[in-house]
Amino acid sequence: MPTPVFQQVILIGKYQAAGVSRTLAEIGGWLAENGVEVYVERQTAHHCDLPGHADLSLAEVGQRAATGGWVAVVVGGDGTMLGASRQLAPFGIPLVGINAGRLGFITDITEADWRLALGAMLAGRFEREQRAVLAGEVVRDGQRIFEGIAINDVVVNRSGAYGLVELRVDVDERFMYVQRADGLIVATPTGSTAYAMSAGGPILHPSVPGLVLVPIAAHTLSNRPIVLPEHVRIDIEVVSPKDVGVNFDMQHFADLLGGDRITLHVSPHRAVFLHPPGWSYYATLRKKLHWHEILGAED
Repeated sequence: MPTPVFQQVILIGKYQAAGVSRTLAEIGGWLAENGVEVYVERQTAHHCDLPGHADLSLAEVGQRAATGGWVAVVVGGDGTMLGASRQLAPFGIPLVGINAGRLGFITDITEADWRLALGAMLAGRFEREQRAVLAGEVVRDGQRIFEGIAINDVVVNRSGAYGLVELRVDVDERFMYVQRADGLIVATPTGSTAYAMSAGGPILHPSVPGLVLVPIAAHTLSNRPIVLPEHVRIDIEVVSPKDVGVNFDMQHFADLLGGDRITLHVSPHRAVFLHPPGWSYYATLRKKLHWHEILGAED
């Protein structure tokens, strides 16, 4: 094989899943044989038997990324891919997803096809795309008490078992509405096929520069999802006195009080995903949402 486009690879795996350790070992050995310097993400290395490869934290990978030539190979599901992309997006390190999960909207290479796909990518044949990253903070009494980023969505909802949450929403400092619902989802185009879709929101193509606000079981049927421009600032003020929480990609949580304000905007950073040559977002939708079964179309 000619000199690879990527000289350094960090392997990241959903180490809890059966067979992932074996797949990672096979990928690591194959990459090393093809002239690539292979590292293993530290938590993955701790849980998997991958001798012969040094381990690094993703923060350490980011520090080395200025030299260029890095790519992350993720073996797992979309959750593993999202977790890695949140940490690597600030450094511009691209990610390749090998699906060892179930749904796989962004981990789109099957375990059976990884050699073919990675071989093409090392030779420079791949589809590259950038995905929006949503950044936010929670302010209480003028002080920031929490901050986080999300590739999929930020969700504000009732943390107790029952009752509606009441939220005031302003866009670019202009009042939009007071939402009474089980909660509110603010989703990127990537997240439009996640929780937002199950709550009745539209699917946004990843290249659409927008965000979608989707109420969860709104108190009135006239409260519908709305797509906003990507450049806006969204402020969500908690009107309900207690039992409200916010989460970023269902991973980072904060408990909220009445008067707390969540401020959201699209980060200047982008999550970079690499796909095999010929990859199509529409083919992904067709396969994952079973449109081919409904329409009789073929992959």
